[in-house]
Amino acid sequence: MAAIAEAPTHSTYDVVIVGGAMMGSSAAWFLTECPDFDGRVLVVERDTTYEACSPAHTNSCMRQQFSEELHVRISQFAAEFVKNFRDYLGDDERVPEILLRSHGYMYLADTEGFADVLRANLEVQRAAGAGTVLMTAGEIKATYPFYNVDDIVLGSINTVDEGYWDGWTVFDWLRRSARERGVEYVENEVVAMTRSRGRIESVTLNSGEVVACGQVVNASGPRASRTAAMACLDLPVEPRKRFSWIFSAERPLEQELPLTIDPSGVHVRENGGGTYLAGGHSEHDPAVDCDDFSMDHSLWQDFVWPALATRIPRFETIRVTREWAGHYAYNTFDQNAIMGPHPEVGNFIFLNGFSGHGLQQAPAMGRGTAEWLAYGEYRALDLAPFNYERIVKNVPIVERAVI
Repeated sequence: MAAIAEAPTHSTYDVVIVGGAMMGSSAAWFLTECPDFDGRVLVVERDTTYEACSPAHTNSCMRQQFSEELHVRISQFAAEFVKNFRDYLGDDERVPEILLRSHGYMYLADTEGFADVLRANLEVQRAAGAGTVLMTAGEIKATYPFYNVDDIVLGSINTVDEGYWDGWTVFDWLRRSARERGVEYVENEVVAMTRSRGRIESVTLNSGEVVACGQVVNASGPRASRTAAMACLDLPVEPRKRFSWIFSAERPLEQELPLTIDPSGVHVRENGGGTYLAGGHSEHDPAVDCDDFSMDHSLWQDFVWPALATRIPRFETIRVTREWAGHYAYNTFDQNAIMGPHPEVGNFIFLNGFSGHGLQQAPAMGRGTAEWLAYGEYRALDLAPFNYERIVKNVPIVERAVI
């Protein structure tokens, strides 16, 4: 495949996608799947190494344990898409089979209040066809004897299509396939937009080119509010730092570890080969600079490791082998996706604010955005509740299973 150029080959595109990581590439690829769309698509990505993008720092997990049915449906499509990834990409033999390791998420409740939330969520999930079950502390201990459950009231777990997968490979092949199907990628940066009569007429690139556009998609992750500001639009999305550690244990567990959501807020899961992956963030959780990926080493020593050792005593003796900081594209309004057109600038399309759920939601959200671009409506799933209009109307989506 040819190297990615800096300058676009045309001066006009039907769709310009700002950001070529998981969301931008998903929308671009699904556009190539729309039989009624034959327009010209440009993806503008500021760093085509993708070293700082969300897929490079993700924990690559998906779950169906949400309190909103639409979220469950979105994740169910993600599982279908990942498990049948090669088929979706035209049965291309170059595309690897993707394994969804369904160890499940284990939510642990240490209060009756949160236990009631898990019970209510179960009804929503079961109605949508999820395989969630509730477990008493005794049942958890019998099935997963490595846990300390002295303070636990109830647990919730689903081991059907819930776990972790190779998100980077899925992203890489969506991007590669989109390019092979005619989507043009450039390594450049949108630095300005021309807005007139309720439309974005053109975008200006850092290299000086002015590109006319039919529609613009904001898929710029933690930088989304900067992109929206170029169109003189407000967007409540900011970068929030999230930390991850891979560690080995002196005495590994004898069975696979579900992605455990501890009441402390720390989460940890199986990583394979006797290693584990933990994640968390500091109690003080401010917005950070988009280029700030520095580690907070005291967080591990003072908070994360003690929480792990308390919940799983085997983890008192462990060794960190890798660590990194990444960014959530954090929606400060309600921590849920912001999609669809701006009500006053109808050709500016949002694909933002996933607040840590972006990788698992990318297949459904990319498909939905492509449907909107091609048909002016959502077809496979009605994603209208996520549209930007709810921000204007001050009607948040209340999801009670936010991590």
